[in-house]
Amino acid sequence: MPKPTDAVALPQGIEAKRLAVIATATPNLVLLLAADGTIEWVNPSFETQSGYPLSELRGRRPCDRLYGPDTDRDALARIQQHLDQRLPVSEDILQYTRHGTPYWVHAVCLPIGEAQGLAPGYVVIQNNISDRKHSERSLRIAASVFDRSHEAIVITDHNNRILDVNPAFSRITGYRRDEVLGLDPSILSSGRHSAAYYRSMWQAIEKHDHWRGEIWNRRKNGEEYAELLSISRVHLDEPGQFYHVAAFSDITALKNHARELNRAANYDELTGLPNRQRLEERLRTARRHAERQGRTLSVCYLDIDGFKAFNDRMGHALGDQVLRVLADRLSRTLRSGDTVARIAGDEFVILLQNDHGEAVYHRILATINEPIEIGSQSIRLTASLGITHFPEDGAEVEGLIRHADQAMYSAKEKGRNQFHMFDPGLDECRRQRRNQLMELSRALEHGELELFFQPQVRVSDNALIGFEALIRWRHPERGLLLPHQFLPAVADSHLETPLGQWVLKEALQQLNLWRAAGESLGVSINISVQHLLDRNFVPHLEDYLHSHPDVDPGSITLEVLETAALKDLKRASEVLTRCQGLGLQVALDDFGTGFSSLTYLRTLPVDLIKIDQSFVLNMLDDASDRAIVESVIFLAQRFAHPVLAEGVETMEHASVLREMGCNLVQGFGIARPMPAADTLAWARQWRGQAQRQGAGRLSPSLTGGEGI
Repeated sequence: MPKPTDAVALPQGIEAKRLAVIATATPNLVLLLAADGTIEWVNPSFETQSGYPLSELRGRRPCDRLYGPDTDRDALARIQQHLDQRLPVSEDILQYTRHGTPYWVHAVCLPIGEAQGLAPGYVVIQNNISDRKHSERSLRIAASVFDRSHEAIVITDHNNRILDVNPAFSRITGYRRDEVLGLDPSILSSGRHSAAYYRSMWQAIEKHDHWRGEIWNRRKNGEEYAELLSISRVHLDEPGQFYHVAAFSDITALKNHARELNRAANYDELTGLPNRQRLEERLRTARRHAERQGRTLSVCYLDIDGFKAFNDRMGHALGDQVLRVLADRLSRTLRSGDTVARIAGDEFVILLQNDHGEAVYHRILATINEPIEIGSQSIRLTASLGITHFPEDGAEVEGLIRHADQAMYSAKEKGRNQFHMFDPGLDECRRQRRNQLMELSRALEHGELELFFQPQVRVSDNALIGFEALIRWRHPERGLLLPHQFLPAVADSHLETPLGQWVLKEALQQLNLWRAAGESLGVSINISVQHLLDRNFVPHLEDYLHSHPDVDPGSITLEVLETAALKDLKRASEVLTRCQGLGLQVALDDFGTGFSSLTYLRTLPVDLIKIDQSFVLNMLDDASDRAIVESVIFLAQRFAHPVLAEGVETMEHASVLREMGCNLVQGFGIARPMPAADTLAWARQWRGQAQRQGAGRLSPSLTGGEGI
């Protein structure tokens, strides 16, 4: 905040003083510039928004500090032109904070001088319009997605009358936008489906706000087509107001292709090339010969770039002609003994015996890129090519094809008309993860996993409020493993929910043992997103609570990682609300490390916020980390949530945190995580030392080191 001595001299008198008070108190950003355009004074709101104190701005031009690489120079030039002519001007300007964060303002610049009885200069009044700018950008993006989507999109009102359709809708159905506005989407009905089918669809929408499935419809020209349809009900804030958003793609070609594959035995009906079944037979034989003779083998997966869009634009008849031409070209390009097979719409697999390096792959891509003359049209296409080599890649037949397919997608990521080699080393990492998951599954069955517990302490009176449950793996060969050595493999795997259930059950059993020993302690349990959103999470939790009737649910805190990308925030909020209804507490863990902190804080039912240790550990030396910690504590206070800091290692950490308003801590300075068998003895020793130390000061660490 600026001191009174910081203010530029203003006219004396009651009115002038009132204006000075207004300039100081207003939430608008106010600057006073001298005649040469240098800054003389800014109000507190400007200091708060920009992060610059007046002392760093006085005497400098705004361009020296406030503008950045994306600031519109034309807008700045227009402002300068008006001010040179002593004319008022207003513009939207992108400015940057002291830490480099951009924010938008609407700036009004007014010349002042003799007419006001002041020295010549300028008054600049700014309003922060970042939210408006971000909303405008989001609307532009949404409109672009709507217009450019390859899927047809239909928006209807609560009476199921069409409000809007995108260009893809017209391309797929043949109906212009103006022909369908206000109509019911049933105009597309093919008549294939029964009334019961549609009733079932609408019942699902009523119950789940969503339906997805395949359906047959009819184009304007009478042609039937299959579509993959997804319908979502979108609710607005107004009671009873909702819309339907339907998105569908034409999957007729895919269904026809599936029927063709079922009919075909060994060869593709369209091109005459071997199909997948025939290819696998040849590849199996070639692999055996190469292994016996010590020769190399290459499997190449080729996909035509953008062929679906080409097919939709030019028509399937022309697309089939093109595929036949390309199949013939590829066959003539290869040597005797090599094989080219068509295994899907525009996807080919090429089997090369002893290829001669990159020249072969360039030749294959060049073959696709040659002009195709059909009637009066000349067409040029490109392809993406993925390659894997045997015996470097020692996979079986299906694995070789799959690996070449993976490499093809990597080639697509490079851009069109590219090839990419499969990396067996990367696949080995995936194999190692699978093996570790198998080991973990065995460990879960044989009782090799156990929980350690780290104390959580209230600073104001040294009270031990509970422990956080942390998983360990006592590996029979590698010894005690910490979570970072095995939990990454569990993420998004089939073991994530069973492992979470085990942790929950074990933690509640330990809580019951503490209670039986006369200790009223709390326990915090980390819950993964996949486990939380599992439909059996709450029923299992209820069963555990029923099996331990003496346990107080209020002593249990479920910790949800803030860094996790919750796929279904609404569902997560509902589950956590049900948990709170059972009496449990909810904590938002690692707060501030993700991208949606404020959204989660506003949306999820939260009882406690945990500050991630990465900020706490360095906050004494790193001003940015300290600012983050202060901000999290401030937010928690504004939302009336208690806050707990992890990573507390010294007395100074604890003291500073307490001054900031954080009264709950845990970390190595109090104790390292310990086996369950050690918790009661540690708790009693802590309380004894805390009583001797006195209230208001934390006891020395019971684990050695500097301690707090």
